[in-house]
Amino acid sequence: MAARGGRSEWERRQAAQRREAERLARENERQAKAAEKARQQRHIDEQTRLADRKTSEAAAAVARLDSILAEVLSNRPLAIDDFLIRVQAQPFTAGALGNPEPPPNWSDYEPEPPRMFGRLLGGASRYERELNVARQRYEQASAGHSQRESRRLADLAAARAAHAVHVKALNQAAQAKNQELEIARAALRVGDPCAVEWFVGQVLQASTYPGGFPRRVQVAYRPENRDVVIEMELPLSSVIPAVRGYKYVKARDAIDPLPRPQAEIKQRYAHLIARVVLRTLHEVFAATPDVIEAVVLNGRISTIDNATGREIRPHLVSVEAERADFADLVLSKVDPAACLKRLHALVSPNPYDVEAIEPFIEFDLRRFRFSEDMDVVSSLDSRRNLLTLTPTEFEHLIRQLFIAMGAESWTTVPSKDGGVDAVATSRNIFFGGVCLIQAKRWKGLVGLDAVHALTGVMADHNATTGVLVTPSWFGRASEQFAQRNRITLINGAELKHLLKEHLNIDVIPGVTPPRRARASNNTQSGRPGP
Repeated sequence: MAARGGRSEWERRQAAQRREAERLARENERQAKAAEKARQQRHIDEQTRLADRKTSEAAAAVARLDSILAEVLSNRPLAIDDFLIRVQAQPFTAGALGNPEPPPNWSDYEPEPPRMFGRLLGGASRYERELNVARQRYEQASAGHSQRESRRLADLAAARAAHAVHVKALNQAAQAKNQELEIARAALRVGDPCAVEWFVGQVLQASTYPGGFPRRVQVAYRPENRDVVIEMELPLSSVIPAVRGYKYVKARDAIDPLPRPQAEIKQRYAHLIARVVLRTLHEVFAATPDVIEAVVLNGRISTIDNATGREIRPHLVSVEAERADFADLVLSKVDPAACLKRLHALVSPNPYDVEAIEPFIEFDLRRFRFSEDMDVVSSLDSRRNLLTLTPTEFEHLIRQLFIAMGAESWTTVPSKDGGVDAVATSRNIFFGGVCLIQAKRWKGLVGLDAVHALTGVMADHNATTGVLVTPSWFGRASEQFAQRNRITLINGAELKHLLKEHLNIDVIPGVTPPRRARASNNTQSGRPGP
């Protein structure tokens, strides 16, 4: 029984140990499962937060695009004063050179005098010898100190002089730059084209946009109309985030993007273009209150034609805005697309699919910029002055030009104002078909009345299009009316360019528009040339 009892006790202990081991195993398994569950939950939380953060970033990117216009409305306009250099040179600091070295101290060299007992044992003579040696060492140290101090003072003076030279150079450079800016300010004030174009370019370059926005801008100023023509690169539709958010999918342990609907991307892109155009108009008008009365803005993109694989630069928007009309807008509350419509802008009906429009004015500086030599040196120039041609010579020249441009027939119609009326047909001239051409050899601005009258003559001859040619210039109202009525206006600068391009004839229009002409003054008429 004892053995049996002993074995039973042993067996009971073994059973107890097995039960404890099993309990510990179950506890460890439970803890491991709890730990794994906690780890999985932390991973889910982290992925969910990551998805939320990426969603917030996408929303922030869209919000920034939505605020492209609003964010600049309260900004102070750029001014010439912002370019002035104000030298703030650091004061001279001597550094280590400003700390003189302490001179040698005799007490560090003087030997200890002998005591009375030492003097009796010959210490006096030994002291004298040590004293002489100490004096020599002290004098050498003093001489070295003097030399080092002299070098320090010389180096300090050189450093101070170099700093003064540096500050003087900074001030001179700043003065020279500021003098250039003052010249630019004076030129800007009187409407000098180069000064206006430079300043408007600076205004547009200083405007900050999100990444992915091109900064390509061309500017031309027409002092005869006091308007500026701007050709600017617009962003591609890819700047609109293609993803509207992100979602963590627990079953696949993946963060899936939530694509933005195509219709929304198209709408947002159209609104973005409208905001960029309105922002640009606002920045230019705000910075140039005295010299610019109107802005002609063409917006285009650089992309690849999917059909040809070649690079194309189609226009997506073109707008002519008068300062007075633009000043009436409350830009913080407008609907961008509706606002452009109110400004009679030409806007692509589908900018996302790159459906191009024809701008009000094609940007080509040579074709509408009047050069300074068109009038001043005409009497000293061997080139033909258009105003000195007889009516017959002027008609012959215009006829030669249009035949070179593709006119297939030419019939002259009598004109009473010193110009030429002609009916030409062509498949290639401008829009093709029957084209009524009027050439007015006038000295001054060809006003709206003259352009208005052309539509009546066009109707009399059943012309589908009209062309008005002059060696002088047109006002903006004339340009706007012509755009709406299938009329092409060719001013003196463009006529000069066309004669050179098609006939290789270099001429002088013979007239330069008044630099300070009012942009709204389009009712006056010029006079026939002599």
